Amino acid sequence: MKYRDLQIQTQREAPNNARTEGFAFLVRAGYLTRENVPTKLGEAAINRIKSLSTDDSFLFHLSLPLINNTDEIFFPITAGDVELAHCSNCKYTERLELARFRKPVEAMPASPLPVEKIATPDCNTIESLANFLGIENSQTAKALMYTRVSDGKFVFVVVRGDMQLSEAKLKAQVGDVRAARAEEIESAGAVAGYASAVRLRDAVVVVDDLIPDSPNLVAGANEAGFHLQNTNYGRDYSAEIVADLAQANEGDACANCGNPLTVLTAIQLNDNFENILLALAETHHDDKGLTLLHPAAPFDVYLMHVPGKELDTRAKAEEIYNELQRAGISVLFDDRDERAGVKFNDADLIGCPVRVTVGEKGLKEGMVEIKIRTNKESQLVPLEEIVSSLNV
Repeated sequence: MKYRDLQIQTQREAPNNARTEGFAFLVRAGYLTRENVPTKLGEAAINRIKSLSTDDSFLFHLSLPLINNTDEIFFPITAGDVELAHCSNCKYTERLELARFRKPVEAMPASPLPVEKIATPDCNTIESLANFLGIENSQTAKALMYTRVSDGKFVFVVVRGDMQLSEAKLKAQVGDVRAARAEEIESAGAVAGYASAVRLRDAVVVVDDLIPDSPNLVAGANEAGFHLQNTNYGRDYSAEIVADLAQANEGDACANCGNPLTVLTAIQLNDNFENILLALAETHHDDKGLTLLHPAAPFDVYLMHVPGKELDTRAKAEEIYNELQRAGISVLFDDRDERAGVKFNDADLIGCPVRVTVGEKGLKEGMVEIKIRTNKESQLVPLEEIVSSLNV
């Protein structure tokens, strides 16, 4: 492709809205607009990446710092739109809302005690209830109430008071839900702020798998201003579903090895070629621009000519362009009649693996200059050895 055909517009300064260095270089090099829309050059880069993607394994050959689970591959980045739970020890990785973790269970579970109804005025939150009774949040049962979208069924959820519900885990068990309305809560026999699964009517009860191992919890009495002490799953109520429903957090113990989990932000790469381009830019750049590697770069060679006074360097560059293409080497031909310094800067920004420079001085000796993007030094190569000297 020729530079002018792609209408490449490079920029000397990073855009004001750049949240990451890689995005800034993609805009400066003309791959993306400031609004994160691929340009013609960006589309060429994305199409090159697509051509490599016969299966997801190609991502592991791009020298990217990836983390993955069975189904998804991620690139950690501070501006990412996905939160992950990650174990640095066993490499367990999962989206945070679905992550498993080891839940704190009593080493010696207490024997079930008799249920006792107690007055708990103005205790309609776990925190206010625990403070009023002088107990830990973990000694309470938290109630959350939803309505299933598919059939309008009332869904009553129980998690321990020191846990938070992951709605993603809940939806994986029962389907899409919405918050229950006041009349739906009342119809089921529950009272908001003082609800429990005890003696509910026509409800799908779903409990976190920690609840059966947590005896004698304080739960709502389904009466405003009152709670029940010593409720026990199995004796006082049962559930249609017992499953992992709790939300993992930073520092929770890994379900596999017990190591503290770390929460990372990332972007998902499977079949998201725009994200792959960003990951490449974040990983492969220096202070001058992108340093994209073969075969992920949109073009193997950046070919440029330096206008001369005696020789037609552009015509010779055009011959070399055609020769490289016949050899199956993809080329970005900078065919502009610009100053050498401008072209060198743009070549560094765009970041093709190799730069070939056709200049008057070299041509007089039958040579062209070849420079690997990541090397400091360039070398002169005879015209007849250009193709064989390119390691792409």
